[in-house]
Amino acid sequence: MRKFIVFLFLSNLFFTSCQLFDKKVPNEKELLDKQLKEINWKEVDELPSVSDCEKISDENVRKQCFFDFLTATIEQKLAIDTLRTLYPQLDTIEVKVTVFPDSKISFEPQFPQDSVAYDTIRIDSILRARLIDFPKISPAIKRGIPVKTQFILPVIIKQE
Repeated sequence: MRKFIVFLFLSNLFFTSCQLFDKKVPNEKELLDKQLKEINWKEVDELPSVSDCEKISDENVRKQCFFDFLTATIEQKLAIDTLRTLYPQLDTIEVKVTVFPDSKISFEPQFPQDSVAYDTIRIDSILRARLIDFPKISPAIKRGIPVKTQFILPVIIKQE
């Protein structure tokens, strides 16, 4: 009788474990497609940052710290009178900032399409010359991978 109970137990265990192998394995491509659809590609997990802001744990305060640092640094580097002298009517420039995954940064002034009041090539040249040796910026992170981000900052040239 004991052998019969052990036999029933082992056969039940064997048939149950075989059912585990009968389960259909999901298709790798279907899983990947499902994951890609769930990812919000318009947002990053972590915004770019600078060393002074990285110790801040609150995400909104950290974001504000980064943008304040960036704006203040650009304004400080552009404080030399070149732009003020050449274009006294210019008080604010919108600058598109691109932070690449390798921590490189590019700056591109944004002008209205019908802007003929300024020499846009000259302003762009001055901007690029002044924003050399910019402090190191850590790139944005998406799912553990550094990614490129872009944003536009209003930079005040002339303060009254």
